[in-house]
Amino acid sequence: QVQLVESGGGVVQAGGSLRLSCEASGRFANTYAMGWFRQAPGKEREFVGAIDWRGANTYYLDSVEGRFTISRDVAKNTVTLQMNSLKPEDTAVYYCASGPWPLRHNGLRARGQGTLVTVSS
Repeated sequence: QVQLVESGGGVVQAGGSLRLSCEASGRFANTYAMGWFRQAPGKEREFVGAIDWRGANTYYLDSVEGRFTISRDVAKNTVTLQMNSLKPEDTAVYYCASGPWPLRHNGLRARGQGTLVTVSS
């Protein structure tokens, strides 16, 4: 069983930056890909980005490519989502997730409790 604990999030003005972190623990936690999904009010959940268990490969939602960066500390089993040039449409609850690569929501082994990111215009 994998457990995920998120931190970060908050309120920022458009154009600003925020960092989300997620620490994984439990059996097989260090063998799974990790990543982030988000869900805005009234909208469907969408994939944001993911990184493989070695921290060697990443892929992103097209609309965040070049603005968001995922990194992984393999030794500490933590993943960080650095969000730059934030836009109001990035406002959502962001969920850390863990599972086999490539990371897909229907194959997740664990999901965090979610953290709210609000970008004001």
